[in-house]
Amino acid sequence: MSLSGIFLMLFLVVHLLGNLQLLHDDGGEAFNTYAFFMTHNPLIKTISYALYALILLHAYEGLALWLGNRAARGGTRYAVAHTRGTERSARNMAWFGIIILVFIILHLWQFWLKMKMGELPPAEVAAYDHPVNNLYLPVMEAFTNPLYVIFYVVCMVVIGLHLWHGFWSSFQTLGLNHQRYNPLIKAVGYVYSIGISAGFALIPIWIYFAR
Repeated sequence: MSLSGIFLMLFLVVHLLGNLQLLHDDGGEAFNTYAFFMTHNPLIKTISYALYALILLHAYEGLALWLGNRAARGGTRYAVAHTRGTERSARNMAWFGIIILVFIILHLWQFWLKMKMGELPPAEVAAYDHPVNNLYLPVMEAFTNPLYVIFYVVCMVVIGLHLWHGFWSSFQTLGLNHQRYNPLIKAVGYVYSIGISAGFALIPIWIYFAR
């Protein structure tokens, strides 16, 4: 659970750097160049297949852990406040995870699947001597829809909360926490979770108001 979570957290950094190409005022050339490279480089394609598997594994492990804890608790109430707080955090993480999984499925269906099914129009980019899939177009269409922008931003808030708890708990689960370094780990996790969620949320907001 922790190892798959750490891999996914590293992926989000790369994904955000790629999505920030959407902010270039170049008609989508930078973003389409990035998208083509990410979907045609053999090494990255191999890593992406591992990524899909880890998303499913992470979701399965999270749900199994949550259900296992509920079964072990057997409906009894804990007498220790700290334990109740831990249970509440785990319960929230499970619901956050479910929301994020639904978001990922919709996200892949709306963009990735259309590209794989050949439904995207071609686009010319300077980096290649042949047309590439114009993934920029459906992204722009989605981010000029106010309802989708609101939905996306809300999901980014949920992802930020999930990352904040997941970052700290990953270090704790792997035994990498230490009383001396815990404040630093928490601070880095705080900055990371806010930076990732705010960075992704900024993109549709910027596009919507700059259109």
